[in-house]
Amino acid sequence: MTGQTGFPIHDRTPVRFADALPGHADVVVIGGGVIGAAVALYAAGRGLSVVLCEKGRIAGEQSSRNWGWVRQQGRDAHELPIVTEAMALWRDLAARAPGIGFRQTGVVYLAADEAELARYEAWLEVARAGGIDSRLLTGAGAAALISGAARGWAGALHTPSDGRAEPWTAVPAIAALAQAEGVRIAEGCAVRCLDIAAGRVAGVVTEKGRIGCDQVVLAGGAWSALLLRHHGVFLPQLSVRESVAATAPLPGVFAGAASEHALSFRRREDGGYTLAPRISPRLWVGPDALRSLRWYLPQLRRDPFGTSVRPFAPRGFPDHWATPRGLDPDRPGPFEAMRILDPAPDRRALERMRAAFQALFPALGEVRLTATWAGMIDTLPDIVPAIGPVARLPGLILATGMSGHGFGIGPGVGRVVADLLAGRAPGHDLSRFDPARFDGPIAVDFGAAL
Repeated sequence: MTGQTGFPIHDRTPVRFADALPGHADVVVIGGGVIGAAVALYAAGRGLSVVLCEKGRIAGEQSSRNWGWVRQQGRDAHELPIVTEAMALWRDLAARAPGIGFRQTGVVYLAADEAELARYEAWLEVARAGGIDSRLLTGAGAAALISGAARGWAGALHTPSDGRAEPWTAVPAIAALAQAEGVRIAEGCAVRCLDIAAGRVAGVVTEKGRIGCDQVVLAGGAWSALLLRHHGVFLPQLSVRESVAATAPLPGVFAGAASEHALSFRRREDGGYTLAPRISPRLWVGPDALRSLRWYLPQLRRDPFGTSVRPFAPRGFPDHWATPRGLDPDRPGPFEAMRILDPAPDRRALERMRAAFQALFPALGEVRLTATWAGMIDTLPDIVPAIGPVARLPGLILATGMSGHGFGIGPGVGRVVADLLAGRAPGHDLSRFDPARFDGPIAVDFGAAL
């Protein structure tokens, strides 16, 4: 990472949340990303006593390393109702904490050719069924939306009501709202394992002691499968690296977020752009990747060259060959050994992307990168999350595997899980996200997502 230390949060970021841990709470949330922070906030609003434990820093991993898109566009049809609710919740959160930086400035997918445009047009059926304002633009319409481009497009898919926010400020702001509601938040406090009694969750064992509780929410992102495996629960979750960069302030070409064949870009509050290659994921193979391979074969067959595969993850990563799979409540384990996943970015890919952005908008002049970073996106074979109770461990609720969609959908997932914790109806059909879908025969449903 270089340049501005706000991009992203890392292990040198000062501790902000250091509440004392109680001996007991109604709920313990594991993981201080956007999902965990939102769950904690809305669960406290349901009158529950909540503790949030984060092994590193709030938003230290993918929740401060994502692109900052808040989109309905291109979503799986089953996700769409939750993310549409999340849009309203983002507006409310921004009113309560202005530093969140949420703005509805639109998202656009720019089509290189008619075949790509046809795929976007097909997704419009999902948008219409969900009442979303997505629309198909002609090439002239796309050119009118994006200022100063050196070349045109066949057309575009545009959703004006979609938005953006600043991840590195938004998620800590949500956590601060939760703390103000009475949630106790402890950074630098790893949960070593669950405490199981009589076949159900009775608490968690942290590096700072045991917390008894009635329910646990696992929102641990890339680390979730490792903790679950210790307790005999299989989740075919893998993590892939994506690289990102921030530019210095530049004139405006589009106020929202856009993606085309060479790159994706988003306008930031400080006047710069967040840039990312449209697709450049890297998967490091380890024991869990091999164990989960059969679940990913349909996806690999669909897009055999979409992911760069390497045989050895960096030491300390969740799926490194030497990462301990057995967890000991009495000794430091893998969650303490690596407080924050901070993979090195692909600098060559980012330089190609910077050059592509500069060539696409020559009137901007020299495009200078002020920061580069990477994050690990936790994904599941069908590219939708696992949300809901774990049948074999009563008292445990999963909210993980967001598959790159977590930032935008986070408040909606938080509200849904809070109602599950409170014994209320979640308000949405969660059957598509049932963690038990991986317990039976392999049947991957890719839905209609883009």
